[in-house]
Amino acid sequence: MSHPVIRRAWYVPMRARPAEESHRVSTPLELLFDLCFVVAVAQAAAGLDHGFIENHVGSAILAYLMTFFAIWWAWMNFTWFASAYDTDDVPYRLLVLVQIAGSLVIAAGVPRVFADNDFTVIVIGYVIMRLATVSQWLRAAAADPPRRRTATRYAVGVAAVQVFWVALLLVPSSWVLAGFAVGVLLELSVPIVAERPTPTTYHPHHIAERYGLFTVIVLGESVTAATLAFQSAMDRSGHSATIIGMAAAAVITMFCLWWVYFDHESVPEINAARAAFLWGYGHYLLFAAAAAVGAGLVVAVAYEEQETHGISYVVSAAATTVPVTIFLLVITALRAQPGRPRIIPVATSIAAAVVLADTFVPAPLYLTAGVLVALVAVLTAATRTRAGASPDAPPAADS
Repeated sequence: MSHPVIRRAWYVPMRARPAEESHRVSTPLELLFDLCFVVAVAQAAAGLDHGFIENHVGSAILAYLMTFFAIWWAWMNFTWFASAYDTDDVPYRLLVLVQIAGSLVIAAGVPRVFADNDFTVIVIGYVIMRLATVSQWLRAAAADPPRRRTATRYAVGVAAVQVFWVALLLVPSSWVLAGFAVGVLLELSVPIVAERPTPTTYHPHHIAERYGLFTVIVLGESVTAATLAFQSAMDRSGHSATIIGMAAAAVITMFCLWWVYFDHESVPEINAARAAFLWGYGHYLLFAAAAAVGAGLVVAVAYEEQETHGISYVVSAAATTVPVTIFLLVITALRAQPGRPRIIPVATSIAAAVVLADTFVPAPLYLTAGVLVALVAVLTAATRTRAGASPDAPPAADS
């Protein structure tokens, strides 16, 4: 029996998709985009752990925050646009291909930032991506009259800020940091200004899923980086109990961070503009922290193997405990919703404080893993008990 051939129109007018559309899920093209983008995340994390190992901590953190903003912002621009205007026709797919190519150029430029503070290649990658992004917004402006002003504002704003980034390459190096800060403010203001006439019809459930999937990918990249570090250490020094124990603590830590992120009772309330901006912008810190945890684990292995160059024990511990603390605090803020058990934010905040304190005591990786296990136990008891007490809870299945 032959299978029917699915025929798609090669061109579809780019009208807004309804925000209440049923069965709206991430597409294979969006997943491919994410997987290509994680290459840049891996490069940024590698630059961060290398900076710690070489005792260039301050410059490494600054370069990491700057490059990660570029990575996250490019990903976020694509994600929110696709939620409202993904037509999946041939022009759309080809323009996404251009954006993927731009993301790979950005990834290629990340090491230059850490080595020489050179943003040239990253800016070139942005130019490539934004040629496609502006084209997509112009398509939306032409085909979606109710939101024409919004789409036009996006197209003009994105193009104008990109001109600023290109111009920043021409200024003296002493101006770059201040210019970068100005560029960040301009970037963040474009959606705020553009959404005022008529908001885009992003799909709240789709956005929550897209952010969740990228969180999984970033955590997965951290696991990969840490695994390679542990494997390399065991190849050099044999299967030492210390390295194996650290590896087990690292796996538990990453799994617990995943659990904390996804242990919620409903999708986040991001229908209102303020909540949407908080969710969208707040994930910069969460994604950056998740990737930095992997870098911190690499630093912990290097310190144990005496391969670091002059960093103190506290600094080596902070490379892991600080990003874990930031992750917990940010997810607490993002998941703050009326009606949630008060014990959840309280427990998460206490866990964050204890993890930060682990920086100054022996065996911080083990203690951090233990704190996160306790937090997961508390969150599980709180959410499951509340679900069981709810009159709307489904009956337990018979054994």
